Amino acid sequence: MRIEELKPSKRVQGRWLAVLEDGSILRVGEGEVIDFALYAGRELTDGEAEVLTAAARCTGLKEKALNLLARKPMSRKELERKLTEWEAGEEEISSICVRMEELGFLNDAAYAVQVVRHYSQKGCGEHKLRDELYRRGVPRELWEDALAHAADPAETIDAFVHKKLAGKEPDRKELKKVSDALMRRGYGWEDISAALRRFGAETED
Repeated sequence: MRIEELKPSKRVQGRWLAVLEDGSILRVGEGEVIDFALYAGRELTDGEAEVLTAAARCTGLKEKALNLLARKPMSRKELERKLTEWEAGEEEISSICVRMEELGFLNDAAYAVQVVRHYSQKGCGEHKLRDELYRRGVPRELWEDALAHAADPAETIDAFVHKKLAGKEPDRKELKKVSDALMRRGYGWEDISAALRRFGAETED
């Protein structure tokens, strides 16, 4: 297989286009250009073409993963799911994830803290925070350290209760409505009942 033309891509910096004799275009990175000593007129054996194609494919997946992580932090598990959607093989997935970790774009511990802080600031309780960590594929051994960064539930619940009940003498139905809303946000009954008592409302265990 002969390379008829080798030129830099006008759209993506660091990418080169190898135009092959059958008219197909192989998109390669600068690393492949150097490692495979590519140039216009270079004859590739079938074996070389196969290895080059695999290397170029992996480079393209790494670029997509890097662009994705630069826009949106995620866990390793989430990136693995995305790479699977892109039809990456197991070895490619492992290699790309390791490389993203080396570059600092993939860090499950830091991501777990970020998730906890984000949802905690939105008024979510521990049960909801655990659900989010599970949903996002964060390893369970990282949960407790991350949850230590959550906002004080007492302050958040007190603010919610005062917002909903200030100036009222709530009956049992109103208290249940507020309690149910807080439970949907992931707070436990112990924290909710303590907040209602601080507000001056009577609660039942």
